[in-house]
Amino acid sequence: MQYRILGTTGVRVSTICLGTATFGVAPTAQDADRVVGAASDLGINFVDTADVYGHMPVFDRPGAPAAADREPAETILGRALRGRRDDWVVATKSNGIVGHGVNDRGLSRRHIIRQVEESLRRLGTDYIDLYYAHDPDPDTPLEQTLAAYDDLIRQGKIRSVGLSNHPAWQVVQALWIADDRRLNAPVAAQVKYSLVDRTAEQELGPACDRFGISIVPYAPLHGGLLADLAVLDRPVSGDQRFQGAGFPEAEVALAREVDRLSREWGLEPFQTSLAWLLSRPAVTSAIVGAESVDELRANASAADIRLEPEQLDALTDLALQRPPFEHRAGDGPARPAGEADAGA
Repeated sequence: MQYRILGTTGVRVSTICLGTATFGVAPTAQDADRVVGAASDLGINFVDTADVYGHMPVFDRPGAPAAADREPAETILGRALRGRRDDWVVATKSNGIVGHGVNDRGLSRRHIIRQVEESLRRLGTDYIDLYYAHDPDPDTPLEQTLAAYDDLIRQGKIRSVGLSNHPAWQVVQALWIADDRRLNAPVAAQVKYSLVDRTAEQELGPACDRFGISIVPYAPLHGGLLADLAVLDRPVSGDQRFQGAGFPEAEVALAREVDRLSREWGLEPFQTSLAWLLSRPAVTSAIVGAESVDELRANASAADIRLEPEQLDALTDLALQRPPFEHRAGDGPARPAGEADAGA
């Protein structure tokens, strides 16, 4: 296993991060302890969770307990970390809907402080290493959110702050606010990023690289498509795990080429895909949502793969092969020709 410094913290984290979004579903609550134990044995010391993971209906799938019968992923993780908590860098988040009240979500001081206390209780710990704002909150000034985080750091309840799914301009704004008000600044940015989805490279990547913020990608294997084409034969794959759609043909075509190149190089597709991602500027650790010990062991092997420059170039060029864009002055963001708005 390889390790890198998380932002400006001086803390070393494994380049493979264990994701827990589906804890309680796959792996089951009973199997999660084995997955966490295997991760520890592999040298993984970084784990990612959230206050809403595991027990929401969006995670339902055939054969798994219903949402109302599942524990939160934080609770399952906390139980698995007993006796080895200090060996791990634990990241969690808040902002998702956690109840039926009008204030049961968001990034207000009220909600953040309440959710930190809930996460500490579920995780069975007295501190959280990295605490993310799960998504932007348009109703709460970023100044208030960062001030609340700063207070929690001073209280010892959280150690560092991160931003998840925030655009580059908000990340830079957060840095400016922190500098202006002498607050603890974000050290990490979590974002969806893979060979299939490289949106992060347009603005967020350069900003994080310039200001020393770690990028921690989620969905690095794009729902398993970049791991093994056998995922196409599964009854549940990709965003279907979260009640979304399957894979478009263009994504499948790219994955087939990654598979072909990988076989040519004597590698597995998941090794190639993760190794490429870990070579990108500012990327510190990739979150892998392994559903079994075998998946985890396979994905962890990518941490020690070093692709040659010409291999990296081949993959980078492949990912840039996209449909032509049409864009006129005054239009919104450019999009592939013929693509309709999501709400159309």
